[in-house]
Amino acid sequence: MIPQDFIQQVLDRSDIVAVIERYVPLKKAGANYQARCPFHNEKTPSFTVSPSKQFYHCFGCGAHGTAITFLMEHAGYGFVDAVKELAGQAGLQVPDDGMRRSPDVESRRDQLFQCMEVAARHYRQALRNADHAIAYLKRRGLSGETAARFGLGYAADDWRGLAQAFARYDDPLLVEAGLVIEHTDKRYDRFRDRVMFPIRDERGRVIAFGGRVLGQGEPKYLNSPETPLYHKGRELYGLYEHRRAIQRDDRVVVVEGYMDVVMLDQHGFDHAVATLGTAITPDQVARLLRLANAVIFAFDGDAAGRKAAWRALENCLPQARDGKLLAFLFLPEGEDPDSYVRAQGADAFRRLCDAAMPLSDFLFAELTARVDAGSDEGRVRLATDARPLLARLTEAPLLARALRQRLAALTGLTREPGQGASSGMVRPRRERAPAPARVRAGARPSLWRVLLQGVLDDPARARLLGELPRGDDADAAALDAVVALLREHPEMTRALILHHFAGRPELDVLESANAGTLEWSSPEVAEAEFQGALNGLRALAARTELERLAGRGLAGLTDEDKARLKALAAGKPG
Repeated sequence: MIPQDFIQQVLDRSDIVAVIERYVPLKKAGANYQARCPFHNEKTPSFTVSPSKQFYHCFGCGAHGTAITFLMEHAGYGFVDAVKELAGQAGLQVPDDGMRRSPDVESRRDQLFQCMEVAARHYRQALRNADHAIAYLKRRGLSGETAARFGLGYAADDWRGLAQAFARYDDPLLVEAGLVIEHTDKRYDRFRDRVMFPIRDERGRVIAFGGRVLGQGEPKYLNSPETPLYHKGRELYGLYEHRRAIQRDDRVVVVEGYMDVVMLDQHGFDHAVATLGTAITPDQVARLLRLANAVIFAFDGDAAGRKAAWRALENCLPQARDGKLLAFLFLPEGEDPDSYVRAQGADAFRRLCDAAMPLSDFLFAELTARVDAGSDEGRVRLATDARPLLARLTEAPLLARALRQRLAALTGLTREPGQGASSGMVRPRRERAPAPARVRAGARPSLWRVLLQGVLDDPARARLLGELPRGDDADAAALDAVVALLREHPEMTRALILHHFAGRPELDVLESANAGTLEWSSPEVAEAEFQGALNGLRALAARTELERLAGRGLAGLTDEDKARLKALAAGKPG
């Protein structure tokens, strides 16, 4: 781990406006800068960058963060690489706190990256001279321009073809990189007589390969093994090439094959990615949901395709978020995205995507197909099967509630009072009118929210809070957590507070409150808002104490209590 104080030093030495302006043209707007948001498609600028707070926020899609966050979410850096990039620009050396990789390990990773780049260059050169491989790609409809865009190559039908590319074929790095297989006293190339698809990380570095056999051999696709550079459950083919288009369209389509991605791209559909020989993983879903609000999974329409779609659904449930769309489309039988887009065109494929089945519909369609919903036993089975799946929607409480209501409507069953979700105990559902929703348009934030904003704006304000009445909402809980943190670490800044709560329940509230500080036009306004909320809560605390003492009756009060009651009644809470 990189020390927190160094992260703050990097942020202090970085100009967020300069960092973002390398990717997005910014226009001065009062004390801040504005632009059309790079994270979603919009016509009116709602993306705001605050040089004083060193923070950005989009009031359209909610994207927000620091210079580090921007490099991660927009430019595709990992966290450590983003810190290194900013540190290098500021002339700082990232310290080694004993938790980071040693220089020897870092050097070996760099050597592995070099090996992969040499191999990729060798495969690209080999394709130029492989007439039968070129003929195969042309038969598949692939253009030379598309092949070059994705860096396609060819692994010759030679047991030791890479010996032409590396001075030492016996170099252990070739085995570690997954390029060469070592068996007893023999070494040979992993990939032979295959079209090669380089797999890139978020910075465009080759980390692995997928090899497509020419003809009818098995396996049809051969992928690199897991290596220090490559973890197949996290990476996605085409994400490096299509990241900007995904952010532009706010939508990504997940397909099953490398050629699907490549051919869709050639036909102008440039926001598809592919999994790497396995079902979509929760890590991959989470990664895509950070880039786009809609993730659509494309599968063949046969039984195998629906089975694969169900596995994808199960892995999506823990990552689903309220306000995000996860959907499934099924191609006509015998078609895959590659063949479909060549036959029907990109517009037809877009229409399929537009008509994709939301996760909720697919979930209930599959579950109801397994039971006889006309019998009590079938409805009980439906409820029993659905509940553990809905319980996995831990990050989408509104969606989970809607689906439980839908389940109750389908089955006419609800849980017995006091029974858990997994008990299976059910009873007939009594219909009742829903409670009316109460929404106040333009409602001011709570006093606890304003105090939280004030503390994030200037963490030194935490010392002024003293004893406050206990709140029972998320704003009050988040304020308590931040104040407790600052009591132990008074030196922490806004950015470090947000980093500290990354991955914790309070983070959503903190990020929303932090964005609210951008609406304060000046330090004087911020101070007035903070003091007003503080005075309001102090008055509330005094009124609560007054009611408590008065309710006990004079006979039940000590002399000290009576003096306190008199002071409170006179409006002197101090």
